[in-house]
Amino acid sequence: MSDSLVLYGHTFASRMMLGTSRYPSPSVLEAAVRLAKPAMLTASLRRQNVSDSGSSNRFWEMLRALDVPVLPNTAGCHSVQEVITTAHMAREVFATPWIKLELIGDDYTLQPDTLNLVEAASRLIKDGFQVLPYCTEDLVLCQRLVDAGCQAIMPWAAPIGTGKGPINPYALQMLRERLSVPMIVDAGLGRPSHACQVMEWGFDGVLLNTAVALAQDPVAMAGAFASATQAGRDAFLSGGMGEQHAAQPSTPVLGTPFWHQA
Repeated sequence: MSDSLVLYGHTFASRMMLGTSRYPSPSVLEAAVRLAKPAMLTASLRRQNVSDSGSSNRFWEMLRALDVPVLPNTAGCHSVQEVITTAHMAREVFATPWIKLELIGDDYTLQPDTLNLVEAASRLIKDGFQVLPYCTEDLVLCQRLVDAGCQAIMPWAAPIGTGKGPINPYALQMLRERLSVPMIVDAGLGRPSHACQVMEWGFDGVLLNTAVALAQDPVAMAGAFASATQAGRDAFLSGGMGEQHAAQPSTPVLGTPFWHQA
């Protein structure tokens, strides 16, 4: 039976997405992508600046050669208008309606601006974008984003680049139980076990950058995350056993040659 990730009516074979920044070299990024086979690659218009010649153009040519859909993001934006302007520029440059909405409210934690995120998402959706909003695990915020027309959301596990893994398991699991739209855990995952854990909770995918790019062996780590993501999904679909308060023997004692009575 097919178990593909579906976002805005588009089907993806992988449930893992990869960022494209902070890798030791373009060749390492390319090898990591070819091994992990991610669903999409995130790229920042501000960092890419494809109007420049030289390395930036070569970088963009490499992304196109990889034949993986690009998900532009609005990284570094601090106002709704800044987001709108950057998104429209990204749509022209990358020739795609996909946009990862990032609206930063705090420069220290890189926490999303939860007060203005819904407005930004609403305006982008009205402009024809397929919006994947980077948000916190706040249930009310995520519900408002869905009400605004977002067909998928991207809650963080922890602040960007920290590698701490899910710091609020209760809120993330509650979010998964309450909302039915696809959810991609974005930001804060540091180990493949973190990816496996959130996938076991029923999340639909993960987005990674720093945990792969800054690993001692980014290519091997990309493969490890891809395997862990799929393992977590398989575990979720297979249904794990419930926790028990007391030990339960895995081998029945009835019929054994020796019976020990307390």
